[in-house]
Parts: sequence; C-alpha cells; structure tokens
Amino acid sequence: MNVLAVNLTGVLVIVLVIWWFWLSEPKAQRVLKNVVDILVEGGTYSPARIEVEVGKEVTLRFLRRDASPCAEKVVFERLGISADLPINIPKEIVVTPAEPGEYSFTCQMQMYRGCMVAKWGLLR
Repeated sequence: MNVLAVNLTGVLVIVLVIWWFWLSEPKAQRVLKNVVDILVEGGTYSPARIEVEVGKEVTLRFLRRDASPCAEKVVFERLGISADLPINIPKEIVVTPAEPGEYSFTCQMQMYRGCMVAKWGLLR
C-alpha cells in the first residue's frame, strides 16, 4: 500500500510540474497605456500575459525581487532582445511589436514564462 501511495504521489507531482511550466496559460492583461510593470518574483512574471497594440511602442518595466539565478535575465527570442534584471531595481525594455502575434519572454533557462500578445485595434 505504501509503494502505491508513493508512486501515485510522484505521478501527481510530475503532472503538476508539467502543467505549471508548459501547459498553464494565465489570463491576459490588456495594456491601454504605454508602460507595463512586471514583477519577477516566486518563479513567475506578474502579469505573465499582456495584450498590446500592434505598431505602438510599449515600455515593459521589470522589477526583480527573486534572487534566483534563473531570474537574472529576460529573453525575448522573437524580438532578439535580452536584458539583465538587477535585484530591486526596475529595468525598462522598450518594444514595438511590428505585427500581430505572440511574443514570448522567458528567463535564460525558460522556467519563468510570459507572453506579450500584439493585436490590432485594442485602443479603439
């Protein structure tokens, strides 16, 4: 009986980790201003999903409170942007998504995950 309980617990933990890191998708926060504050803490970006207007400049202001080495950098692979995030000092990254779509951002190990979704007509 103990072996069965341990195995079931192990499978449950594996499923939870897979869901948390690869399958979960946070609700998007619509950006109606040109500055978005993103908190880096506890293994997550908050907000982790933002909607922005295509062709409009937006400043993403990251504030890292997590001392984990994984949180040291944010990478926007599709945009060719990476930046170091100092602890407790805001770091601003200015982006202008040229076309609609999803622009993911992650830490260098891809454990922290976020997504900027560029859409037409958000401000109309």
